[in-house]
Amino acid sequence: MQAARLHEYTEDMSEGLQIEEINEPQATDPHDVLLDIAGAGWCRTDNHIIEGMWAEYVPQELPMTLGHENAGEVIDVGEEVEIVNEGDSVICHPVQTCGACRPCRLGEDMYCENSAFNGLTTDGGFAEYLQTSDRAVIPLSDGVDPVEIAPHADAGITAYHAVKKAVSELNPGDHAIVIGIGGLGHIGLQCLRAMSAATITALDVKDGALSLAEELGAEHTVNSGSEDVASEIESISDGVGAEQVLDFVGQDETTTLAGDVVAAGGDHHIIGYGGHVHEPSQLLVNGEISFRGNIVGKYTELQELVALVERGDVSLRTTRHGLDDVNTVAERLEHGEIEGRAVITP
Repeated sequence: MQAARLHEYTEDMSEGLQIEEINEPQATDPHDVLLDIAGAGWCRTDNHIIEGMWAEYVPQELPMTLGHENAGEVIDVGEEVEIVNEGDSVICHPVQTCGACRPCRLGEDMYCENSAFNGLTTDGGFAEYLQTSDRAVIPLSDGVDPVEIAPHADAGITAYHAVKKAVSELNPGDHAIVIGIGGLGHIGLQCLRAMSAATITALDVKDGALSLAEELGAEHTVNSGSEDVASEIESISDGVGAEQVLDFVGQDETTTLAGDVVAAGGDHHIIGYGGHVHEPSQLLVNGEISFRGNIVGKYTELQELVALVERGDVSLRTTRHGLDDVNTVAERLEHGEIEGRAVITP
């Protein structure tokens, strides 16, 4: 089968992955599930993997097939698989978990001590076929396009995971800020709208993104490239600030906003990454504000997100690209030229 493989880390996205012929995976474990990939979302994390940013955090044996936002049709299953059958359409949680370690038994499967992460620590879905497990697949209802829903496997669940934490701290009438209305942010904004009665302000440097935010339910928008964010948020929130900030950018320019826009006792959730947090400890103490990190989410949270998608509360803006276009997509994303999510269709 054909697959897009990473052979060595590089900052040159034009040559990041190589398309080559490799052996098709097989269902060798009783809990294996094999998919014919319909769509695999391209994520900014894929760019970071190509750059080698993840090498010091997780074991990566190269060459490796990338692609961690996967959906498709089941073509073979292990002898003990009961949750799906051949011919079913599914979306895949990117993490294959053991179910037996303490984190798994506590329901915190993202912290599984024996996990495999498709496209990060083991072969992913930028290929014709994918091997995963029955603990990772979620059946899709008839009429749900696996290509369109594929990016929810990471982009969607990561946004949902952060929003779910934020919503637990939001009361009706509280203020929330969504920073970055891009591939993740436009999902997060929809989740926030569907799950809370907060007043939402969207921040972005692009007027087009802010127009999209208004379409998706934001009451206020601020162009952070041309307006004074602190004064705008002070005016919008009557001087209180935002109880919850969802930062889908995670660069120095956005993390430094916390001291000016987060209300006392509030949280600045970091979902996008690449920058740093450089704030005086007294700032955190005086306002009792917190920075909270977010990565992917639980299997059950992906189930919940799929339910929101199936009832029409959350939708994606996607474009489709062939497997041969992976490096072009990586370059365009690097330069901020991808709106919504790009989906690879092998």
